[in-house]
Amino acid sequence: MSAPEIWFRRYARTDRPRLRLVCFPHAGGNAQLFHGWPARLPADIEVLAVRYPGRQERLSEPCVESMDELAGRISEALTPYRDLPLVFFGHSMGAAVAYEVAGWLEAGEVARLEAGAGPVLVMLSGRNAPHRTPRTALHRAADEVLVAGVSRLGTLGGDPYAVPELRELLLPVLRSDYRLIETYHPENPVRLRAPVIAYQGDRDYGCSREQVLAWRELTTGGFALRSFPGDHFYLAPREAELTADIAGRLADIPSGLTI
Repeated sequence: MSAPEIWFRRYARTDRPRLRLVCFPHAGGNAQLFHGWPARLPADIEVLAVRYPGRQERLSEPCVESMDELAGRISEALTPYRDLPLVFFGHSMGAAVAYEVAGWLEAGEVARLEAGAGPVLVMLSGRNAPHRTPRTALHRAADEVLVAGVSRLGTLGGDPYAVPELRELLLPVLRSDYRLIETYHPENPVRLRAPVIAYQGDRDYGCSREQVLAWRELTTGGFALRSFPGDHFYLAPREAELTADIAGRLADIPSGLTI
């Protein structure tokens, strides 16, 4: 089992944070997606950006291709960080991972944790609810088909798959992540006790408003939906607006929570 700290890139701006915001990247993505967030959020919010195996500092490790394994390992790694309230934000594949980790923690399915030890708020971006997600199989397609399918969603700037050296490095990670998310079909998705906020880009062809709204069926703690202009990767050009919205929602934690 990996040491807990390898799982997170930690951004701490004070010795006495009020809560921890755990951020889960998309398929093929990494913790770098959230590097600008700490400076935009209040200093008393500590950011933990999840570092999946198989990329950046964990390049030598094999990717995890099972949702149960990934959610279980992240849940275990969060154990020493639970001295403060946790809030989750996940984008795309990361939204599904965040939801599953929240379910693991709420159910107490990790050693040394009691049931009900989950996050106080779960924010899910760019992802249909799991029981309303159409089935796809891009992870089985040829390289060109996989890359084209991903490119249709939008980009974070540039085209790394057009550079042969980067393509060789990134494509196996992308395929592994797609295998994980495309084989994730929970038969009985859990209903979280934590409130859920869903975010989406208004031009994200991979997420329909109806299927995103279905997240409200998977929480007993309250639900809200916020849409931003943009495609699947709206959160890059709209980073300032998104983090301002998040900061506003976190303002009352832990004294209270209004969504």
